[in-house]
Amino acid sequence: MALETTVFSFKISVPFEQWATVYDSKENKQIMKEEKIICLYRGIKKKEPSSAVFIEQAEEGKSIAMFSNPEVRPLIEKAGHIYDSTVITSYLQS
Repeated sequence: MALETTVFSFKISVPFEQWATVYDSKENKQIMKEEKIICLYRGIKKKEPSSAVFIEQAEEGKSIAMFSNPEVRPLIEKAGHIYDSTVITSYLQS
């Protein structure tokens, strides 16, 4: 399988630090470790702190599959991530 880098751009309804606490939690880190998903970057837009991004790298389709899992959506939303605002862009390494 190819290595894929996936960019998730989205709005948050809470301060970035609050969202990041959930993203950086032991539970999420464990899930990402098990799925072999690596976070390359997470941050907010410089002049628009309600716009956030995270960039992950994994085998093709893994990051999107985890994000799209209906069981995971409530956890994502509970963190303050506005799920329906998410724009996903994927890049394959050649």
